Amino acid sequence: MIGRIAGVILHRAADHVLIDVRGVGYIVHVSQRTAAALPPVGEAAALYTDLLVREDLLQLFGFPTLLEKEWHRLLTSVQGVGAKASMAILGTLGPEGVGRAIALGDAAAVKAAPGVGPKLAQRVVHELKDKAPAVMALGGALTVEAPADMLLEDAAARPPVPRPAPKPPSGSASASADALSALINLGYGQGEAAAAVAEAAGAQDGADAPVLIRAALKLLAPKG
Repeated sequence: MIGRIAGVILHRAADHVLIDVRGVGYIVHVSQRTAAALPPVGEAAALYTDLLVREDLLQLFGFPTLLEKEWHRLLTSVQGVGAKASMAILGTLGPEGVGRAIALGDAAAVKAAPGVGPKLAQRVVHELKDKAPAVMALGGALTVEAPADMLLEDAAARPPVPRPAPKPPSGSASASADALSALINLGYGQGEAAAAVAEAAGAQDGADAPVLIRAALKLLAPKG
């Protein structure tokens, strides 16, 4: 299993990137969101990868964070969701948006991805609603990005490639994970806690954990 690729970008496209790793070029399929965020040709890049193995096909799919890779693994576990559909969903919503949509049962948000119909979107939400809280709870730990550390075998033939500084974990994912853990510790069920945190995070983008906890508690409070 190839779990990570780090090298120099030789070519970029809307749905894939060619990365040179010590003279070997790897085609890595990515979502449009990931492709747009990659550095330009000639610079270093690193992606976590998932290898699709079929009888007549080997394809690598790349993700900037372990959180996005985990959502890809879960999405493709749903009947009818192949790698292409998964990448379309992640490219449209992003990993945090996927978690929010599933926790809220928002099939319409999933349906917004190109090539995803209403029945498939509903199936995604239905089959993953019980699994979403566990991934959301680990969100802060899984948002660490793959560092683009380089091993250039021929420094004389190729100019040094700058190493981008590793980005910190996504604040919103970490805050949502902390808020979800806090609510579960207070005795709320994973499903209802995840839905409340997702709704609070959607209404207050970028809010820290204490703000999300207060907002989620208001949503969970008995009505009337």
